[in-house]
Amino acid sequence: MNSRKWVRLFLTTLIIGGITTGITGFAVRWSEYKRLFLEMNLGEIFAVLLWLIGVGFIFSIISQMGFFAYLTVHRFGLGIFRSVSLWNSVQLVLIAFVLFDLIYFRYQVFAQEGESIIGYVLIALFIFLFGLIVAYIKRSQTNKEAFVPALFFMVVVTIIEWFPVLRINEEDWLYLMLFPLLVCNAYQLLILHKLTGTKK
Repeated sequence: MNSRKWVRLFLTTLIIGGITTGITGFAVRWSEYKRLFLEMNLGEIFAVLLWLIGVGFIFSIISQMGFFAYLTVHRFGLGIFRSVSLWNSVQLVLIAFVLFDLIYFRYQVFAQEGESIIGYVLIALFIFLFGLIVAYIKRSQTNKEAFVPALFFMVVVTIIEWFPVLRINEEDWLYLMLFPLLVCNAYQLLILHKLTGTKK
């Protein structure tokens, strides 16, 4: 990938992160912001939108850092295990481990007395299903060996990127960060082979 393509990837991902966060922010906090729309307070709406877009830029940069870190880790994994099938098996184990941790440890730390674990399971299931869809698309656009690495990136790397807000467990911030990360990660994953001209 040359510098022109890298800049294009950076800027388009940045824009996608900003737009997604803007939309998500108004949706997640609609009860707080709907007053601005009812009153047609365009100044405040614009100010909030700019703030959300700025936050989205930060989320986008986190996503891009995770993406390029994973590309490096993936190459190391292939070099260490010297077998695509073995490295894919390791990634599948890590996916299961991270999803279990996401459910179990969040429930242990943040669940209040009598609270059901179902809500924690549903979030993990949503991330996994979203990852499955993106991985399937990646496989159909490239080759079957791309499925597991794509799923690993969409699940494990997204959860790692999401960790800062997982620690505080503020519901609004959980969703505000999760959706832009998923969209940015999916975009980078699905555009990479088109920029590099490869089937990987």
